[in-house]
Amino acid sequence: MRTIPIPYHTGSLLLHVEEERLAAVITARTHDFQPGRSEPDIIEQALQNPIASRPLRELAAGKRDVVLVTSDHTRAMPSRLTLPALLREIRLGSPGARITILIATGLHRKTTEAEQRRMFGDDIVDHERIVVSDAFCPDDFTDMGTLPSGASFFVHRLAAQCDLLVAEGFIEPHFFAGFSGGRKSILPGICSAETVNENHSFRAVASPFAQAGVLDENPIHQDMIEAARRVNLQFIFNVALGGGKEIIAAFAGHFERAHEAGVEFVRSLAQCPRTEGDIVVTSNGGYPLDQNLYQSVKAVSTAAACCRDGGVIVMCCGCADGMGGVHFERLMTMGTPLEIERYLSGIPPRESIPEQWNVQVYARALKNHQVILVSDRLPPEKIRAANMIPARTPDEALAAARRLVGEKARVVVIPDGVAVVVAQ
Repeated sequence: MRTIPIPYHTGSLLLHVEEERLAAVITARTHDFQPGRSEPDIIEQALQNPIASRPLRELAAGKRDVVLVTSDHTRAMPSRLTLPALLREIRLGSPGARITILIATGLHRKTTEAEQRRMFGDDIVDHERIVVSDAFCPDDFTDMGTLPSGASFFVHRLAAQCDLLVAEGFIEPHFFAGFSGGRKSILPGICSAETVNENHSFRAVASPFAQAGVLDENPIHQDMIEAARRVNLQFIFNVALGGGKEIIAAFAGHFERAHEAGVEFVRSLAQCPRTEGDIVVTSNGGYPLDQNLYQSVKAVSTAAACCRDGGVIVMCCGCADGMGGVHFERLMTMGTPLEIERYLSGIPPRESIPEQWNVQVYARALKNHQVILVSDRLPPEKIRAANMIPARTPDEALAAARRLVGEKARVVVIPDGVAVVVAQ
């Protein structure tokens, strides 16, 4: 019998699988990577050796109005370590610069002060100017034309009007943008709801190139790149994270070239060969990414890549923040997966509904697989309404899955489904 810890909320749950039934345990090598340097050393080396760019302090010289875009409460960005270093570099170049930390929320709810203190530390919250982007406040955004897909481009005024735009983030596989990080701080990070909705339209997400690990010909990525170019994102600082959310590598400099270097590093550790299972057990890597059902589709899409048609996916998700947004919950519970997909496919890009893209990917998975959700925070009736089967523990879910596909089912376990790219 193998005991496998599955990340869940701020801890883990234990799964027990007989060795003879265990087809594979798939983990990204980022979880075991040993950088051989401390996190502060990794940060400093990246800042002092920027890729295809002058150092940040030189870019900041003479600049009076600087905007520094950072991640929101749904991301594990280690800003307590990175923000002080970036602020220091900017002020070394321009001691009198007016710096605004702009929190990129996309369409997420606004980050609270308590969350900011947890993410950034009290000193930054108490002494720096912090603005939380609100995609639903039209007056905060300026029109910058259209993107390659034809989507309208409205970006936060602070970013469009500053003298120097800098962004920090982290790079991991993303289920339809290919990878996070880089240009994604701008779109969807600090764009209006209208722009985000169009970028994430049914047509865009349905593209065969809109999947984890794919950037070439990915229409969502192409719009994101153009948005970052047009708003003149001059410098990024992106990190790669290990299994404990610690920094294992950092990439600074030109927003495209530095991001490309980071993507290749992450890809080299995250890409794993496909092993097919009758049952695939996974998680969203624990908190903060498993704080609601909306976010957990990322790991479900990874599991679907390894699950045979008609097989069962077991998803472990804390859901401390419930289902997610009101649009997501309404769409997830409006009918069968096929009915949901038909409804979403009829929505024109300019009329896209907030959060429909995650519902779209869920519907795609649920058409081919039954999904058992392990959560002690979502009521069973809500789970069933979302076309899923509730369970309290991974072992209970595994037993239920076996009743559906047979006691001799081959089991594949992907403890952190967000960190893995399945090679097709």
